[in-house]
Amino acid sequence: MLLKAASTLSSLNVHAASDSSLSWPSSSLSSGLSSSPILRGSSAVVGRSKFVVFASKGSNSRPLTGVVFEPFEEVKKELLLVPTVPQESLSRHKYANGCESAINEQINVEYNVSYAYHAMYAYFDRDNVALKGLANFFKESSLEERMHAEKLIEYQNKRGGKVKLQSILMPHSEFDHPEKGDALHAMELALSLEKLVNEKLLHLHSIAGQNNDPQLADFIESDFLIEQVEAIKKISEYVAQLRRVGKGHGESGTLIKCFSMEELLLHDDDDDDDDASFVSEGCVSEDSILRTYLPCS
Repeated sequence: MLLKAASTLSSLNVHAASDSSLSWPSSSLSSGLSSSPILRGSSAVVGRSKFVVFASKGSNSRPLTGVVFEPFEEVKKELLLVPTVPQESLSRHKYANGCESAINEQINVEYNVSYAYHAMYAYFDRDNVALKGLANFFKESSLEERMHAEKLIEYQNKRGGKVKLQSILMPHSEFDHPEKGDALHAMELALSLEKLVNEKLLHLHSIAGQNNDPQLADFIESDFLIEQVEAIKKISEYVAQLRRVGKGHGESGTLIKCFSMEELLLHDDDDDDDDASFVSEGCVSEDSILRTYLPCS
């Protein structure tokens, strides 16, 4: 901002005293006023009448303690940039078109991943699949991705951009795999989706850097990247546990795998450390699984 000093001395009214001893000779007054860099005024005194001394504007180059703030001096250029068309945003500032487009692309990515997770939820909630833990996990994952998309929409509007929603592809509806089984196959697919989202977020962060937009970069770092790393780690552990159990042989092996994963997901909020060691420490025996899930002969 521009700070401009202004003269604080505008006018002085000096009244001559009634005592004649206080009257000044005209010659001394004239010389004193003419030599002063601040004051210029009348050099004559008529009897006991008053005389006036004026401050000459611009005659004093010394800094003054009084400072006048002129806030619009440096914002004149910005005032000219304020849009007058109703269709244009008033809050947009230092927001490149490339960043706006990248945000819209990331919104589409989040919605597509949410749609894929919702398809997985629908599959595992079938009556002939009936894996409620996996169904609940993918349902919450779908909701989380949709919340990410909505957060990006709010940020787009906050920066003055325009949200342009794009098409969403139809996801797969069947997740059974002849070798891996449906649970492991779906969880590996979820891990791939989380890594894809992370790659897209890193690309968005790089676009923010290319356009010199530290605000967008900070938003991606604080609200997305940290959480994305944690999600990749969590799903990686689920994949590792399912691979350790394996598809098994026949009905009993499938039941062991399903029961283990269900316990991990249904009790995920209780204690993550206990869940991680649920399968690896052999807490679930095959006989107990068979007694729980298979009918008595």
